[in-house]
Amino acid sequence: MLVAHPDDEVIGFGALMQRMCRAIVVFATDGAPRDEQFWKQYGSRENYAEARRQEAHEALFIAGAQPVFLASRVKGGIADQELFRRLPAAIKAFEHLVAEVQPHALLTLSYEGGHPDHDACCFIASTAGRRAGLPVWEAPLYHRTENGKSAAQSFHTPTSEEVEIQIGGAPLKTKIEMFQAYKSQKLVMDGFHSEIEKFRPLADYDFTRPPLPWKLNYEHWGWKMTGEEVAVEFGKYLSSENTVSLIG
Repeated sequence: MLVAHPDDEVIGFGALMQRMCRAIVVFATDGAPRDEQFWKQYGSRENYAEARRQEAHEALFIAGAQPVFLASRVKGGIADQELFRRLPAAIKAFEHLVAEVQPHALLTLSYEGGHPDHDACCFIASTAGRRAGLPVWEAPLYHRTENGKSAAQSFHTPTSEEVEIQIGGAPLKTKIEMFQAYKSQKLVMDGFHSEIEKFRPLADYDFTRPPLPWKLNYEHWGWKMTGEEVAVEFGKYLSSENTVSLIG
């Protein structure tokens, strides 16, 4: 599983990972943005990143899953909200990990404009999966509809290949325990559907364009990047990939 931040994996895959023969969760960023408002109470961005790292260890221990921190494998690290700016290094590190682990499949987050790091994870998994000949699946977390409303855990463009699992009993209890491990995030479970998880084979996205033709969620939040800027970075990587292929 390739996710952007500690807690993404619980929302999207908290029950599914309990069914896996060997669940490995790869966190692409350190979970700590550079903006002080996110980490001020922790004293430094580094302290906040370490707190999130420890919470990830605790949460995954509950489910018997293994955490891997991709940012630790990339020189200079990868800060929250900046994954799309570190694509060559991040993809190289992730592909090395895939070669080490040799998974049966990759599972990641949807290209939906909820968070630029989520979208970058989708791009990275798509690239790595294509090169390694691995099936890639995706799960939605959140996005904005055309009228600006928030939509949680629903695909913005269905493909008829969606799979939904209903969760209850012990798996749901374990998932809730994992949620509770992320104290720094003050997660509000009412904002998500903890009793369901949705997946599908990765859709055929055009990563050179924003995932939606209207204002994206992180644009509503007023963050410094736009969907166009993120898509431009994806396009640059694809162009460089094609150039290398032609030269080879």
